Amino acid sequence: MSFTKIREVISPEVLKDLYPLSAEGTVVKAARDEEMKKIITGESDKFMVIIGPCSADNETAVLDYIHRLAKVQEKVADKLFLVPRIYTNKPRTTGEGYKGIAHQPNPEQAPNMQEGLIAVRKMHLRAIEETHLTPADEMLYPENWPYLDDILSYVAVGARSVEDQQHRLAVSGMDIPAGMKNPTSGDFSVMMNSVIAAQHAHTFLFRQWEVATTGNPYAHTILRGAVNKHGQSQPNYHYEDLMRLLDMYAQHPQLKNPAVIVDANHNNSNKKFGEQPRIVSEILHSRKVNPDVAKLVKGVMVESYIEEGCQKIGEHIYGKSITDPCLGWNDTEELLYRIAERV
Repeated sequence: MSFTKIREVISPEVLKDLYPLSAEGTVVKAARDEEMKKIITGESDKFMVIIGPCSADNETAVLDYIHRLAKVQEKVADKLFLVPRIYTNKPRTTGEGYKGIAHQPNPEQAPNMQEGLIAVRKMHLRAIEETHLTPADEMLYPENWPYLDDILSYVAVGARSVEDQQHRLAVSGMDIPAGMKNPTSGDFSVMMNSVIAAQHAHTFLFRQWEVATTGNPYAHTILRGAVNKHGQSQPNYHYEDLMRLLDMYAQHPQLKNPAVIVDANHNNSNKKFGEQPRIVSEILHSRKVNPDVAKLVKGVMVESYIEEGCQKIGEHIYGKSITDPCLGWNDTEELLYRIAERV
């Protein structure tokens, strides 16, 4: 047969009982969720920065990074709302390579989804309990949502998943902000359709249940650049792109809370991580020259870790990405303070 059963995996209910969010953590998350929703709705004019490693590959290094981020958050709390990227699932274009700690808690050992789910939850819990920063993760697998639905404050749907029906419908049942990226083709209409679907109510099959959702009014767009037919990166963070998105939102008045987060890396930077500060600077300038753009652009995404660049699995350089290259901490800290000065 095509499928071989390896092991029965722990249920979300059992995992939550084993690794619960504390009472204090629950209060922290509720407050953070409410503040983030106010940013999306426009009730708050704070600027959101979703920032962290390309993939959360090592618990010790990731928590070290988030502790550093928490210290910066204290200093910029009146201007910025920092959300640590704890991306535990890594999409692979060809299906090959490291797929994140949900698959491989140890990147140098064989996949183990059971241990991976435990490692994912433990890392997210530590971030909340130790730093009081609630995390963002990418929803690569909709069926994993129940394992994390009580601890995530933000969910991103990637460029290769955004056209998938199950992803769109799962987001419609979430009560936190969720960003829908433009597909790799760059088609804005696909991205907009995903937001429309996510904001609607649905009935569908999910984890052996027929479920009904009420729609997610905090679903919004993410611009991450595109790839043309020649495989070349095409950025979509420029002023003209933001104006085009603004116009498309105007064509869909049924959508609640028009909003976009701009991803400064991926195809917007052609994966040249050092370009991210320049790209963020241009986005901030676009917000300054047009109040409508300022209302639309709620924040940015930045890929950042302790050490800049990336390494191969097995090189063991502490705090350095084993997937896409990232901005180093010194440049990251400088960038965050610069954003706070300009928003």
